[in-house]
Amino acid sequence: MANIVWCNIAMFLLVSLFLTDDAVVVLDALDNVPNNIKNQPYRTGYHFQPPKNWMNDWTGPMIYKGIYHLFYQWNQNGAVMDVNKTVWGHATSTDLINWITLSPAIRPSRPSDINGCWSGSVTILPNGKPVILYTGNDRYNRQVQNLVKPKNLTDPYLRHWTKSPENPLVTPSPVNHINSSAFRDPTTAWFGRDGRWRITTGSQEGRRGLAILHTSKDFVIWKQSPKPLHYHDGTGMWECPDFFPVARTDSRGLDTSFSSGPMVKHVLKVSLTDTFNDYYTIGTYDEVRDVYVPDKGFVQDETAPRYDYGKFYASKTFYDSVNQRRILWGWVNESSPEKDNIKKGWAGLQAIPRKVWLDESGKRLVQWPVKEIERLRTTQVKWGNKLLKGGSVMEVHGVTAPQADVEVFFKVSGFDLEKADVIEPGWTDPQLICSQRNASSGLGPFGLMVLASKNMEEYTSVNIRIFRAGENSKEHVVVMCSDQSTSSLEKGNDKTTYGAFLDISPYQPISLRTLIDKSIVESFGGKGKTCITSRVYPKLAIGERTHLFAFNKGSQNVNVLSLSAWSMKSSL
Repeated sequence: MANIVWCNIAMFLLVSLFLTDDAVVVLDALDNVPNNIKNQPYRTGYHFQPPKNWMNDWTGPMIYKGIYHLFYQWNQNGAVMDVNKTVWGHATSTDLINWITLSPAIRPSRPSDINGCWSGSVTILPNGKPVILYTGNDRYNRQVQNLVKPKNLTDPYLRHWTKSPENPLVTPSPVNHINSSAFRDPTTAWFGRDGRWRITTGSQEGRRGLAILHTSKDFVIWKQSPKPLHYHDGTGMWECPDFFPVARTDSRGLDTSFSSGPMVKHVLKVSLTDTFNDYYTIGTYDEVRDVYVPDKGFVQDETAPRYDYGKFYASKTFYDSVNQRRILWGWVNESSPEKDNIKKGWAGLQAIPRKVWLDESGKRLVQWPVKEIERLRTTQVKWGNKLLKGGSVMEVHGVTAPQADVEVFFKVSGFDLEKADVIEPGWTDPQLICSQRNASSGLGPFGLMVLASKNMEEYTSVNIRIFRAGENSKEHVVVMCSDQSTSSLEKGNDKTTYGAFLDISPYQPISLRTLIDKSIVESFGGKGKTCITSRVYPKLAIGERTHLFAFNKGSQNVNVLSLSAWSMKSSL
């Protein structure tokens, strides 16, 4: 606790050194939250969100001079999206958890962005200078790419940015076959062996989604490549593309410009407007031909794996050079009606930053909350070797249930695994499996009931189900669910039940970690192999009336090898 306090005092003093008459620094985001907002029951305690109003995409995260920077799409004027008024909100932190909100970094002001400053990315040049490429909605409502640079590189908080007089740097036209209404969100640039920078920008031609490639020697004059980095038919628009290398042998992160080689794979992530989900593929980047080829079994469409199988969109990664890790950010929108958001005075928040790396199989990415989040843990409750009998529910006492971090390891005996139900041949969609209301698989559902009322009129169920793959099969199918159907007695909220297959062996301990923060539930199955995020709005399970339960609705017993639950402090 003392370290966090002194860290933030130091941040306060350092920010004060750079105060000027024309810049207002908000020293503590919480202190500037209007009184009618900060005590609301759904306002999160340790997730980042602006003091008020609407926010969406994460744009240009980075670390500079030891300070983390978070940029985001923000409507300063209300709790609904207004693309023509969008600015780049800006916040800084020394630990990714406690944030200082600054004045917006980029505002609409020039013909090339007068109708909105949209998403983009930060690139750190070889001299250590950060620059931002972003999409501007210009005076003709065309999507064009612009450049801004820091005004004062000695200021680690980078409060002032200067737009390039050359803007827009990249424009769409019929000549280059770029759709002017579908050309946005440039990636972090990477530097090639030929001495040229490269960026890719999301676009579409008809129903073809594509990542358009441009190259430059000086970061100002950009030339479109003959071929896109990658494309796929039938997907629609590719928003917020992200392209980065991952190590094949360990969990360390790699700089975006790290050269390809036998020990490196590449990841291409796109956000599909058709489904409002983020999908990624793993593959090979051919530096000579400037094309990306997904590995066998991966297709850049809705069949591709997702970062998160719940509410999580417009994600962005960056390379944390100080800690040699790649960090993933994601926007989590509301599940409440727009009228409720307007009444609350805010909408949208940031998922907890996640370290991301390539699984040892090379076939999926693994995600885990950054270690800094553990500094907010306080009182711990521990269980060991408890038996969850079929049909049982056990309350976890002694933890602040509306704001907690819970990690459980379940174990199922081999004898009980043989009693699992056989999965139906048509059950290929895990979300539909999880939506089977009173279905028991013999083994499961078992897991956690979070944000629950005392008598369980309301709860969100994060659970596991296990099936046998066939009548005589020794193989099993494991499904992870986040069921919001009973999350609130309130009508009108989106209570979609989310589900995903969990590629683990049920003969080994099954891990489930859940971060609970008043109106958001982030869950990580199989040590981060599958992630599901939900937004929920209980009417009864609020504050001290919130409870936490472990449960087993299946017919077979399940062992809780260990359960650790921590009360979580609010971030500063």
